Amino acid sequence: MKKLILSSVLMGIAVCAQATAELPAAIKAKGEIVAAIKPNYPPMDFRDPATNELTGFDYDLGTALAERLGVKIKWQETSFEQMISALTTKRVDIILSGMTDTKERQKAITFVDYFVSGPQFYTLQSRTDLNETTDLCGKKVGTSRATTWPDEIAEWSKANCEAAGKPAVVVMGSEGSADARTQLRQRRIDAAMQGSETLPYIMSLDKNSLKTLGHAISTQFTGLGVSNANPELTKAVAEALQSMIADGSYHAILKKWDLEKGAVERVTINGQ
Repeated sequence: MKKLILSSVLMGIAVCAQATAELPAAIKAKGEIVAAIKPNYPPMDFRDPATNELTGFDYDLGTALAERLGVKIKWQETSFEQMISALTTKRVDIILSGMTDTKERQKAITFVDYFVSGPQFYTLQSRTDLNETTDLCGKKVGTSRATTWPDEIAEWSKANCEAAGKPAVVVMGSEGSADARTQLRQRRIDAAMQGSETLPYIMSLDKNSLKTLGHAISTQFTGLGVSNANPELTKAVAEALQSMIADGSYHAILKKWDLEKGAVERVTINGQ
């Protein structure tokens, strides 16, 4: 009986794995899907310090996704600012690099949402004067200017600082999250913000150095980007990812990177 049950489960997984939409002919013909990545956002995307090889949640997910679609994946390192341009000019087929799904970005690309997280404040443990998020009123907070976070901090400041008669948070744009952390350690800023999914990993590398303040100030989808002009690829990717959720392979990758809290149970397109 156990063998029959196991056989049924395996058959179900196989059917699920095959029940995906057809890839566009151009991608099938070249046998690979080209993905833009910026490996500076661990544990989502980074280079292993020991080997300098690409690794991270997005890397593992993309590799498994390509296999599910029956092609290889070719990673193309691209600056975050150039990713959408690279996609719309067909230099890459997808963006898989921890990109937040926003209405503004949806004007150019379609997001296949596969993860949930949010922006969170953090600071040095030695800053005993900063223990609550509202302690940041009037302080300098750094964050990547390539993200939506500068605007989100400004909106949060209006609601939580200025509305209470306190001075506004001073938003300091940085070249990226790593740059913001450097500025924080150099005490050029008082605190910083980055995705809640990355902070446990960053804090584990430098124990007793950093601390979080409060919780994520919002919740947002992370999406795999596809050109709006390529709905066929969007459909194929979405169905393949949903099949990975169904058979547990998606959750296994999340568990490897201690990211289960960001799991989605259903793939959405542009948050819908």
